[in-house]
Amino acid sequence: MSNSTRAPSTVEVTAKDLQGPGVVFCPNPKMPLWSNHPRVFIDVVATGEGACPYCGTVYRLKAGEKVGAGH
Repeated sequence: MSNSTRAPSTVEVTAKDLQGPGVVFCPNPKMPLWSNHPRVFIDVVATGEGACPYCGTVYRLKAGEKVGAGH
C-alpha cells in the first residue's frame, strides 16, 4: 500500500468556459455534490493556470486558446 497523498486534479479550460474576465469558478458543475466548498473565482488568464485554495484543483487554460478583450 502506498502512503502518498493524492495529487490534485487538473481541469483544462477553454475561453468558452470562462465565467467572467478571465476567471473560472470552483467547484465546477462536474464535481460531485459531496465535494462542494464555498465558490471561489480563479484567474486563469494572467499566468495560464490557477489553483483552488480549498480543494487544490488546478485550472489550466488550453494550449493555444485565445482570450478576447471584448466587453
